[in-house]
Amino acid sequence: MKGITTLLFSLFLLFGFTSYLPSATAYDVLDTHGELLRNGGSYYMVPVKRGSGGGIELVATGNETCPLTVVQSPNKASKGNPCLVASPILFPYITPNSPFQIIFAFVPTCAPTRLWTIVDGLPEGPAVKIGGYHNIRNGAFQIQKASQRGCNHYKLLFCLDDTCEDIGVYVDSEGNRRLVLTKNDPFLVQFQRVTSSTA
Repeated sequence: MKGITTLLFSLFLLFGFTSYLPSATAYDVLDTHGELLRNGGSYYMVPVKRGSGGGIELVATGNETCPLTVVQSPNKASKGNPCLVASPILFPYITPNSPFQIIFAFVPTCAPTRLWTIVDGLPEGPAVKIGGYHNIRNGAFQIQKASQRGCNHYKLLFCLDDTCEDIGVYVDSEGNRRLVLTKNDPFLVQFQRVTSSTA
């Protein structure tokens, strides 16, 4: 009887411990290796649809003297620049529909910040920039799963309270693939973890 009691107690402890371990579900945000997207982790955002361009980077557009505009690289082989994803919610992983910030890991010394934001009043409409502008929109970025078939395909949104808009691509007259707010035409991405071999 004592052996059975010890066995049951051991199984109880094992179940209690493993129930708190992270496990991937259909509601988690996963990187290209199938691992949970870490809060504060560094990732390349690469396009799901290949051929039109590569990952996300910065360029100077219009009258900018410093690269402040967030764009999709025209080089389809480029992974773009690494970005940190960070949520104020004290949880080790980024979850769908929760607010988070996107921060470039590296920017030119002329850039006033590394933090992504939305700027209003531009010819292309509300666009993704980093600093240097006064007409900044309040809100935060979110992630939503773009496919229910188990693929790690996601869309980015910018939300204020319960109102969210997709992040899409606008090709300007100079061929820059600018990230902008759009309706029903999201830019689908995957998150590739930055490692010493990919940096």
